[in-house]
Amino acid sequence: MALDIKPTRSELIKLKARIKQTKNGYKLLKMKRDGLFYEFRSLLSDMIEAKRDLTATYRLAKQRIDLANAIEGGLAVRAAAIASTGHPEVEVERRNIMGVVVPSVSGTNLKSTFEERGVGYIGSSTYIDEAGDSFGTLIEKIVKASEMEATLKRLLEEIEATKRRVNALEFKVIPELEDARVFIQLRLEEMEREETFRLKRFKNK
Repeated sequence: MALDIKPTRSELIKLKARIKQTKNGYKLLKMKRDGLFYEFRSLLSDMIEAKRDLTATYRLAKQRIDLANAIEGGLAVRAAAIASTGHPEVEVERRNIMGVVVPSVSGTNLKSTFEERGVGYIGSSTYIDEAGDSFGTLIEKIVKASEMEATLKRLLEEIEATKRRVNALEFKVIPELEDARVFIQLRLEEMEREETFRLKRFKNK
């Protein structure tokens, strides 16, 4: 890189300004990397807990639907499911975490009320109601877990990209710029000594 740079004072001034700007950018990228990693670790611990809770909720819902099928019969369970008037909807928006765009997932009608199930008090069953409640809770937790998992993946991608940029600046760009600065300074000092020696010889003559 030093061979492509003209050893002039103006070039040295521009190079010093570029080094200062690059080091500032390097510091900002390091701060961003550390901040993203902190967010990732915090969210990861929440995600582990959410996955554990999701698994427990699924097992409970499975037990209750199996119990409802065994006691009320599969036909009654399917009829209760068809009679439900609630239609779950999921909406995905965007939010920003330290400059990283991540999904924000929300849902409506994820959990049906007793009235929305459309079976009435006569046709209702405690076992079917409990199964319906459990699956409604399960859907809510799935939506929340999906948002957290997508956010973790996006943060991890950004962390890796930021780490690559930080390493490139630290081990390649900044050292090359510093080498070029040293080269120009040494060349200017050499030229100055040559000029001083030439003037002395001229004066002696």
